[in-house]
Amino acid sequence: MDKAMAQRQPDDQYAVRFEDIRKIYRMGGNEVRALDGVTAAFERGGFWAIMGPSGSGKSTMLNLLGCLDRPTSGKYFLNGQDISTLNDDDLSDIRLKYLGFIFQSFNLIPQLTVEENIALPLYYLGWPTAARLKRARELGELVGLSERLGHRPSELSGGQQQRVAIARALSNDPVFLLADEPTGNLDSRNSIEIIELLRSLNRDGKTIIMVTHEPDIAAHAQSRLVMRDGRIHDIVTDARLSGSSDYVTGGIKGKGSLAPQGQATQEG
Repeated sequence: MDKAMAQRQPDDQYAVRFEDIRKIYRMGGNEVRALDGVTAAFERGGFWAIMGPSGSGKSTMLNLLGCLDRPTSGKYFLNGQDISTLNDDDLSDIRLKYLGFIFQSFNLIPQLTVEENIALPLYYLGWPTAARLKRARELGELVGLSERLGHRPSELSGGQQQRVAIARALSNDPVFLLADEPTGNLDSRNSIEIIELLRSLNRDGKTIIMVTHEPDIAAHAQSRLVMRDGRIHDIVTDARLSGSSDYVTGGIKGKGSLAPQGQATQEG
């Protein structure tokens, strides 16, 4: 799996694909269909916002995208490889090596410096000390914190802490960044700064999938996928942000469309 995952599949334009994904929870005698036949494709280099009311399925989709859970049925392709039936150890390995997480509450280690927080995933990946600290310094400069590398999280503002979290998420050069309400704990000014940083990373080619309940934050993404009752209710693409009116959105080519029966159609 490692060797296959390390190779980007040349015929696969998507970072992530869901094929008829279902997630069913059983509570006593009741069955809850958190995701009910979701088919969607997230193109490499895209910037997506996943939205929806409470109970719509967006949190379940976040957990599946982040390899924190497995679907009840259907297929999840990451980097062209089907990972939907992997065991917990393999999923943990994929999270470490191929995904980058950005959390609402930052999740920094308070005892570590900025530099050490950024480098932490590389420690678990077995990088030598000099190499991981060099990478951390490069990423600290990228997010505008080169003068703060020796500080601890308690000495930083909320916006600065989120910048550290973004740099940490980039440390393993992930297939995509998965951002869970990345501006939820920030004021308006810092929210704009963080979303502009994400847009800059996207312009440089990084694939970003962001879950948010804030329409003004979602408006900065190229495409917005709206969940309702465990299905895709709508997909809207802003051609001004995507740079193309033929951007691929969840398998639907065009400027965005309501998927028939609440689902995205087949690719192409």
